[in-house]
Amino acid sequence: PRIPNPWYNKLVDMLDSYPKSLQNLWISRHVHSSQLKSTQKPDEPDLSMRKPRIEIVSDIQELAGRMVERFISAAVQAVEARGVFHTALSGGRTPELFFQRLTVDPLAKTIPWDKTHLFWVDERYVPTDSQDSNYRLAAEAFLSKIRISEGNVHRIPTEYAVMGDAVRAYERTIREVFGLREGQAPQFDLIVLGMGRDGHTASLFPNSSMRYDAADLACVACAGVGIRPQVCRITLTPTSLLAARSLVVLVSGQDKARTLREVFAGKSDETRYPIRMLWPVLDRVAWLVDRDAACLISDL
Repeated sequence: PRIPNPWYNKLVDMLDSYPKSLQNLWISRHVHSSQLKSTQKPDEPDLSMRKPRIEIVSDIQELAGRMVERFISAAVQAVEARGVFHTALSGGRTPELFFQRLTVDPLAKTIPWDKTHLFWVDERYVPTDSQDSNYRLAAEAFLSKIRISEGNVHRIPTEYAVMGDAVRAYERTIREVFGLREGQAPQFDLIVLGMGRDGHTASLFPNSSMRYDAADLACVACAGVGIRPQVCRITLTPTSLLAARSLVVLVSGQDKARTLREVFAGKSDETRYPIRMLWPVLDRVAWLVDRDAACLISDL
């Protein structure tokens, strides 16, 4: 629920145990921009002035290859540092090529699958054998071709009669795997995101009326206008996304060029372009963009 502006200080006190990035998120969602500027400390950078870390590659094939390299690096570093690698994947055309490369790239043999826990960023509420299932996409593209324990694959359940029950089940799984107490957010080692032509990411769509609390790790989302298929979804919330140690956004295709330019130019907020909600943690976000999608950002 939206928090009235006078209660801003109380909210920050309540969320004092949360990472600073989550406090910034709530400020940006619930406090008018003029109030945000007035409460900003002199030594704190203006979020709108932050510059994204962009890597431009020649085409979607090279993009998939570079994503494999980043995935391997994140997995090896996580296992060396903490003994386990937690990652969350997205669906779509670009991730599909990345998934396929995970089974054929020689370097992928170094991925410690036995110490890897796979989650999903979002899922359409369809059966697992549906052509629209993000889980099915990953299962066919690479899960069926690698040696990973079923106990390490944590899909978003879609078999419940009530979607709210599925959300709670997924949240329970996340808390159990990460060993979280109530109110804590998971720190994924790597989250792989995409960006739609409308600026959405995960299943967070423009002008969405979705409801979630600051402590929610996942929630129900309805497809935005023009999004296919028009089915409801379950998605990780900004609480879960912004707590990640590292995020990579994959963007390909000339049809996303204008949106990408407006997102990077800061001409709109996260209500119009939900991908902008990443700005509080932009130092932990890498953008892998092919030349077609990057054709309008050379002067930024």
